[in-house]
Amino acid sequence: MLDANLKTQLKGYLERLTLPVELVASLDDGPKSVELKELLQEIASLSDKVTFAEADEDMRKPSFAIVRPGTDISVRFAGIPMGHEFTSLVLALLQVGGHPSKEAQDTIERVKNLDGDYTFETYFSLSCQNCPDVVQALNLMSVLNPRIRHTAIDGALFQDEVEKRGVMAVPSIFLNSLPFGQGRMSLEQILAKLDTGATERAAEEIAAKKPYDVLVVGGGPAGAAAAIYAARKGIRTGIAAERFGGQVLDTMGIENFISVSHTEGPKMAAELAAHVKDYEVDVMDLQTATKLVPATQPGGLATVELQNGATLKAKTIVLSPGARWRQMNVPGEAEYRNKGVAYCPHCDGPLFKGKRVAVIGGGNSGVEAAIDLAGLVSHVTLIEFDSQLRADAVLQAKLRSLPNATVIVSAQTTEVHGDGAKVTGLAYKDRTTGEPKTIELEGIFVQIGLVPNTEWLKGVIELSPRGEIEIDARGQTSVPGIFAAGDATTVPYKQIVIAMGEGAKAALSAFDHLIRSAPAQPEASASEGLKAA
Repeated sequence: MLDANLKTQLKGYLERLTLPVELVASLDDGPKSVELKELLQEIASLSDKVTFAEADEDMRKPSFAIVRPGTDISVRFAGIPMGHEFTSLVLALLQVGGHPSKEAQDTIERVKNLDGDYTFETYFSLSCQNCPDVVQALNLMSVLNPRIRHTAIDGALFQDEVEKRGVMAVPSIFLNSLPFGQGRMSLEQILAKLDTGATERAAEEIAAKKPYDVLVVGGGPAGAAAAIYAARKGIRTGIAAERFGGQVLDTMGIENFISVSHTEGPKMAAELAAHVKDYEVDVMDLQTATKLVPATQPGGLATVELQNGATLKAKTIVLSPGARWRQMNVPGEAEYRNKGVAYCPHCDGPLFKGKRVAVIGGGNSGVEAAIDLAGLVSHVTLIEFDSQLRADAVLQAKLRSLPNATVIVSAQTTEVHGDGAKVTGLAYKDRTTGEPKTIELEGIFVQIGLVPNTEWLKGVIELSPRGEIEIDARGQTSVPGIFAAGDATTVPYKQIVIAMGEGAKAALSAFDHLIRSAPAQPEASASEGLKAA
């Protein structure tokens, strides 16, 4: 199953094993079991520390465990972890085989010290770019703490189980057979849900921090660029982010970032985080800003209040809160979110194999989603509010050529129908005739653009009618010393490359504001401030 190049790379990784590893497979006579057996035997052939065996020890077939012989340490996959999950497989092999994790030591100790027995199950799809973070985090936890068990399950391969448990979005996490979480979650986020005192401890640590010269709020491309440019000036820089990486984490393929012909969102997000950490930036992840209090006098300190109750103070602030998927705001949408209403066709599409679905939105994202889904589902209906699609002509032509795709324009979605457990249909109004209509289906993928994360800024700084932060050519907002960058601002064209440039510009403007509005600081003081935690 592995080509020569992949085998060579994997062999190099397996040389890092310090402990023996056994691959124990539970198989049946099906073709997927044949594929899995071939994959595991190929892996075992690449290292004398890896062995393969069969044992009928799991009800899910095909599945396999990566075991450290003579211990209780193991990681289990139900399915064939290729695609986005191949990296999860490699990491699990290394970690079970004794290769140390790169996670912070305090995080590792928190996992080891968890008191309790935890059995996790994660449903993923091979095309989901959000799933590996969850799978890898829980796999690592099961290696670090033998009282934690984790099985990663390919939902597309175990459809009956998915139907029984009502899984209609991935990643979906169950703990001790009960729903635990959905969507991308980092190791820190999972720990925060298990370790109930973590939030309070984090709030205490944050509250004790000294004021920053520049505080960046938001960890997407704009926020990362702002933090790097500020830190390079040798000034005290902090960055508070709800999730480092922002929308980039949800982006499948990136092919228009100049000088990089192709990359994927999670990879770029990891590279952004690594670059920021090259500098003395105080990174505070998993922190949601809830209130901005500007300085009361020139040269004073502005304050950002966080959801956990802590506050941060700074001489200047760069706002880069980003945006999120826009919702339809019709009856039934909230009730059936993750029960048939979805926002990521790449992630959740495989769960709707052979079913009827709709895509809402006729821009490039909507049409691309409909094209991709047409290869999985029995039928896809694209619904557009306007009288014509807005996507590129080549995409429209491709969609209209598909035999299992229908395009409906001049249609206003009015309601999501369901049976209490899952979506059963969609109601819309023909905007030309006014006639109400209904489509029977099982899934609805919403692709109607983005809305800025600026509700917490209303009444403090000027926002556009669309909720975007009003800025000038230098990134200055309506409040002196408060700057902004990225998709949450009025800058046109929401693109990664533009957000990065705007973030750099906002940081440079903040630095210029500092040197023009405050007396020069002694060199020793500046150095001391830079080193402060």
